[in-house]
Amino acid sequence: MAGKERQVSALIRLVVNAGQAKPAPPVGPALGQHRLNLMAFCKDFNARTQHIKSDVPMSVMVTAYKDNSFDFVVKSPSASYFLKKAAGLQSGGGNAGHKVAGTVTPKHIYEIAKIKQSDPDCQYMSLEAISKSIMGTAQSMGIQVKHELV
Repeated sequence: MAGKERQVSALIRLVVNAGQAKPAPPVGPALGQHRLNLMAFCKDFNARTQHIKSDVPMSVMVTAYKDNSFDFVVKSPSASYFLKKAAGLQSGGGNAGHKVAGTVTPKHIYEIAKIKQSDPDCQYMSLEAISKSIMGTAQSMGIQVKHELV
């Protein structure tokens, strides 16, 4: 493309439930202040995430350009979301390191790592490195990784 590069005016991070983008908060104010087309974003985001359950929080990185156009990348949900689902928890442990809130198996960690590997941030990382990061997240949440569930 030999044209002029578009100038970036802002990078906006949002967490929006799959298929649930609406021009209301948090999407409206975040994108509206950069004069982006809210309906175009909502329609495109909902189309891209329609195959995912509607209660799944998706991380979105919106790149706003000075000409009021935008691009966005949808990332998989956070590792903590997957860990809580795998351990059957509503929230992480309030006293991590002292009290076990729940347990997951190495298979859970590996499955989460495979999903996270598709994220732009993780695409050049090995599954082992992603798995170690997820195990660290689990530990900080008070979720224990057990090799055998008793």
